[in-house]
Amino acid sequence: MNGPLNIALVSATDVDGDDGSAIHVRELARALAAPNGDGQQERQVAVYTRRQDEAAGSWSRLGSGATLYRLDAGPARPLPDQELLPHVRELAAQLRRRWAGASSRPDLIHAHGWIGGLAAVAAARELDIPVVHGFHGLGMTDRRAGRPVHPARVRLERALGRDAAAVLAATGQEAETLVRMGIARPRITITPTGVDGEQFGQTGPALPRGDLDRLVVVSRDLEDAGVTSAIRALEHIPGAELAIAGGPDREDLDDDPTVHRLRMLAKELHVADRVIFLGLMPRKSLPRLLRTAKLALCLSPRRSSARVALEAMACGVPVIAVPTGAGTDCVLDKITGLHVPGDRAMVIGRAVRNLLNEESALTAYSIAAADRAHSRYAWDRIAAETARVYDKVLARTPESAAVVEVEEQEAVTV
Repeated sequence: MNGPLNIALVSATDVDGDDGSAIHVRELARALAAPNGDGQQERQVAVYTRRQDEAAGSWSRLGSGATLYRLDAGPARPLPDQELLPHVRELAAQLRRRWAGASSRPDLIHAHGWIGGLAAVAAARELDIPVVHGFHGLGMTDRRAGRPVHPARVRLERALGRDAAAVLAATGQEAETLVRMGIARPRITITPTGVDGEQFGQTGPALPRGDLDRLVVVSRDLEDAGVTSAIRALEHIPGAELAIAGGPDREDLDDDPTVHRLRMLAKELHVADRVIFLGLMPRKSLPRLLRTAKLALCLSPRRSSARVALEAMACGVPVIAVPTGAGTDCVLDKITGLHVPGDRAMVIGRAVRNLLNEESALTAYSIAAADRAHSRYAWDRIAAETARVYDKVLARTPESAAVVEVEEQEAVTV
């Protein structure tokens, strides 16, 4: 093949935001398009998403060789799945029109999320372009966690996974769930998310802090059970304080019912003077917070976040994690942190207290955590692993694409 490979990344949700999926798509695009060691650009990357802000331009440059295109499909605002599905056909039609031209036709499409997958597959069907799929969370997992799931989601994720030329799973646990859904194991490759090693590092500015050992929790949703577990564990960790980043903006903390409930819990446990609510922090401020921490706590039993754990590790902060999902894969027990049961505050507290009292072990964990984050999860490595999947797909004999059209039609009319 002459010239760089043309790769299209498709996401139906916001790629400009700071949630895990948006960060993954942006950083993957930049890393895939980065020149190789010889200064040659092996891939041109176009990211396609649905416009969610009227003020945003139709396109913007993500980096050398990587461009973001915002397509008009439905109202220019964030939409929940239920409201987004009726606009899948419109998004697919926009993609099809763009890809029909020889100059903009991709060699391979990498769809992100189940709704992005529906649009990508519908657009690619007539053009005979292979589609690789990454789900960024599965409906089956969300349903088991008690989170609301669109009734068509699990069925359509199964159809998309079976039809995709390859499926990328973020964790080993997600890969096993895909197998249980009927996706052939040889078509699944584990390619985790990465971490920005330049933004998140051990050296750099840090926020002010006092004399107590600081534990940090970063969670957008303070209703998450992991936040409650962290406060309960603090009762068993004298000499430590807990800084909680997330929830509403700082100026709105006093009016937030969840914050009120958590403050009352801290008061009942007599740790209120050691719990600091920071509110929702700008992403650029998180490294400064993490550099003040002795340990990061990722205690959610069902919403294990690789991004939070990796960003802490990249700053040299060992992670105390529940061994589910990303917590199992990126946090190595007794090497880069500790695995603990998510709902046993006394056990968590004792583990944290013992580690804080073992300075040599804490230092060793810190070194190992930073090394693992900056080597195993560097974006150039994640991009290289993803590109190897692309190469395998493109090397195969072309197979006819056959998504279950009836199911897709059911989805967009729900």
